[in-house]
Amino acid sequence: MDQVYVVRHKVLVERLSVRRVAQELGISRNTVRRYVEGAPPGVRKETTRPSPVKDRVRSRVAELLEEAKHWTGGKQRLTSVRLHEILLGEGQLVGERTVRELVAEWKRVRREVFVPLTYRPGDLAEVDFFEVLVDVGGKRQKAWMFLMRLMHSGRDFAWLYGRQDQVCFLDGHVRAFEHFGGVAHRALYDNLKPAVTKILVGSERELSLRFVAMANHYLLEPCFARPGTGHDKGGVEARGKGIRWQHLVPIPSGPDLATVSAQLLARLDARAATKRDSERRTVAERFADEQARMLPLPPTAFRAAVVHHPRVWRRSLVRVEGAFYSVWSEWAGLDVRAFAGADTIEIVGPDERVVIHPRVRPGKKQVDYRHYLRELRKKPQAVRQVADELIRDLGEPYAELWRTLVDEHGPKDAARRFARVLGAIVDLGEHVVAARVRAAIENGDPVLLALQPNAPLPVALSVDALPAALSGHDVEAGRATDYDALLGGAS
Repeated sequence: MDQVYVVRHKVLVERLSVRRVAQELGISRNTVRRYVEGAPPGVRKETTRPSPVKDRVRSRVAELLEEAKHWTGGKQRLTSVRLHEILLGEGQLVGERTVRELVAEWKRVRREVFVPLTYRPGDLAEVDFFEVLVDVGGKRQKAWMFLMRLMHSGRDFAWLYGRQDQVCFLDGHVRAFEHFGGVAHRALYDNLKPAVTKILVGSERELSLRFVAMANHYLLEPCFARPGTGHDKGGVEARGKGIRWQHLVPIPSGPDLATVSAQLLARLDARAATKRDSERRTVAERFADEQARMLPLPPTAFRAAVVHHPRVWRRSLVRVEGAFYSVWSEWAGLDVRAFAGADTIEIVGPDERVVIHPRVRPGKKQVDYRHYLRELRKKPQAVRQVADELIRDLGEPYAELWRTLVDEHGPKDAARRFARVLGAIVDLGEHVVAARVRAAIENGDPVLLALQPNAPLPVALSVDALPAALSGHDVEAGRATDYDALLGGAS
């Protein structure tokens, strides 16, 4: 029979004394009293023991811990071991274990207590960047993953960028909102430089102008976490780690970041259709409820590009954010507009023509030699010098034509003849010349002859347009037999 029952029965029912019951059962009188009072077995009443050493150094330990923030920083922190050494240096006779207990108690009292939060549909999204590794074109490189997480449904959007600048930050928002088909009412950020230029008192921030423009365009309310606290937006922090482990191992590969990003996004969307919560609802089902409560997309997407107004150099190059890009040679010396996006540079000239280049790193050049055809038609030696790059930009059938000209005439004369082909492209257009060159190669005709401008057709005059003296005369067309007769008479 249970000992607690026996003790309680003897004391409360049989009215035996505590001393007698303790003697009969071989237990202490304190144990008998605890069982009678209803305490469970094995649980002793807590007693407070005096700690004179701990009481003596408690205030000094707290004082040193408070002052430590002024003479520590970063990962150079005050540990319990170092604090014990400091106390010994001050003549305090205290054990290291006592110091550890005091430090643990000091931290416990000041430890933040978290509040369980609820997320309304369409209300909040959390945003952050994460550093990842990818294989692009067979070469391993570092990239940055933009991640936006809708907190009610847990729906994720991720895209990879080669940089972590403001343009990529804004471009990620534009792509995310387009993918979700709506805009969350609020977004929570840490104090990223692309968004925050200065941290003010409390939750107030001085925001960058481009970020404010994007937020106003989508009617998005930006919110910011406290500096140095990652748990304020723990949802996106934890999800970023999860995506790296679940979807980026093994390290993804592709010809470019856009392809790798599209593959990653497809995996995240597939997960949304199968991942279930405690209520057995999928992320996609919760997202359907959330999407109905989100803000609608504006009629036009926000342009995340940064606008520059460079002047075209004499080499028909413009410098945008440290890199160089070619434009049409007739723009040399003029001012143009350049829109620096996340992946492309779009240059608008004075005549409103648009040149688009893939964005390259500072110090690099991106040259399309089709922009220099007006100059190359007059400079055959320059054609020979840049033949490989020019053929790369023109493509077929010009590559085959260049090889044929080099085989038949040698590089020097081939450059002269090809310069005439470039002149025809300027005069007639690239597509027209390409069709004629392709037909000439297939038929075995001289290419330069095929590029000659067509002779104008004779103008047909009506009878009413002729003078009256000539209206009654017919002029027969000449024939070869007429010439034979004339030659025969002359002999």
